Amino acid sequence: MFNKKKQPPIKSLIAQGTRIDGNITFHDGLRVDGEVVGDIRASDEQTSILVISEVARVTGQIHADHVIINGSIKGPVHAFDLLELQPKARIEGDVSYRALEMHQGATISGQLKPMAAGTEEKPPLKLAANNG
Repeated sequence: MFNKKKQPPIKSLIAQGTRIDGNITFHDGLRVDGEVVGDIRASDEQTSILVISEVARVTGQIHADHVIINGSIKGPVHAFDLLELQPKARIEGDVSYRALEMHQGATISGQLKPMAAGTEEKPPLKLAANNG
């Protein structure tokens, strides 16, 4: 009806009270309620969703298609489809997104960088000089 992609299931959980030191790669969906010190990256093979809950803390880069944040992030966030910032979201770092939904109360200390449709952080296009 509105050409929305079906959300992948959340198959993995980092529970509250758990701390992971190191990088994480996941498929489908991941929910973080604990603490991660390292990068979180979704597999490029299929659509992904990452949920950072209100009690979660992440120190590192985030790369996923659909990212929902209501916790604390220290590092850059790259949402290749949609970035949803819930009211308690706190981000210290640059944010790249294709579409952004930001609720009242969410804060970002960094730059907002919208991505053009059909690109994933490609460098800016350099135009050739017109010699005519």
